[in-house]
Amino acid sequence: MPQQPTFSYRTVTGYFLQSEDATASTNFGLIDRPYESDVPGESGTQWQRFEREVERLNDTADEGVVYKVLYMGRHGQGVHNVAEARYGREEWDRHYAALPGDALAHWTDAHLTSTGIQQALAAHGFWRRQLASAKTPAPQTHYTSPLYRCLETANLTFMDLDLPADRAYAPIVKERLREVLGVHTCDQRSPLPVLRSAFPNFEFEEGMAEEDELWSATHRETNEEIDVRMKSLLDDVFGSDGATFISFTTHSGAI
Repeated sequence: MPQQPTFSYRTVTGYFLQSEDATASTNFGLIDRPYESDVPGESGTQWQRFEREVERLNDTADEGVVYKVLYMGRHGQGVHNVAEARYGREEWDRHYAALPGDALAHWTDAHLTSTGIQQALAAHGFWRRQLASAKTPAPQTHYTSPLYRCLETANLTFMDLDLPADRAYAPIVKERLREVLGVHTCDQRSPLPVLRSAFPNFEFEEGMAEEDELWSATHRETNEEIDVRMKSLLDDVFGSDGATFISFTTHSGAI
């Protein structure tokens, strides 16, 4: 079996406010600035000019260096988020997170609430506006966590957008692109046949087990273990996907 390539990573500053001292929620935080790739007299939105700049960076990159733009979206509000707010963080972590649910709700592999659905639809509206007016490049590849709330969020966000023919929404599920593993039942994946039935438009990556083999009822993943898992996920994506603009629908613990 061929060995998975490994990479080192860094954020390129100066392009997005999120990598600077200030952040912004408009236009994905793209900084209004000139680029080396700008051509005098040529017009275009900031995003169109940025897309040309990323192309320039890749064309002039040293051997072994590649630039990618990651659109990272967190799932909408889940049933477990409401339960945690109801009991408080301390009691949730101490007792309730390890239960499958309570008298009011079931949160093993938690689903979206009605609020979470509306949040995902709001993200859909945001993307629709960005594509139409800002000319934001559509993702070339869509990856998502295998947890139910992320699959729901990805569909609600990206389905039925007016996407270029060569950038159609064809989501791929990555087992490692998920929330902190262990103990909390909201982060325990549903059996693969259940997910395939509920989300027939998703491609589930090769090798995914029928049952969740990563989740443990007795061990909560450490920060160091999360770092190893997420680097392995990025190595997989960077080593196998030639796309430049990539979407991740995932969790706060992964982002």
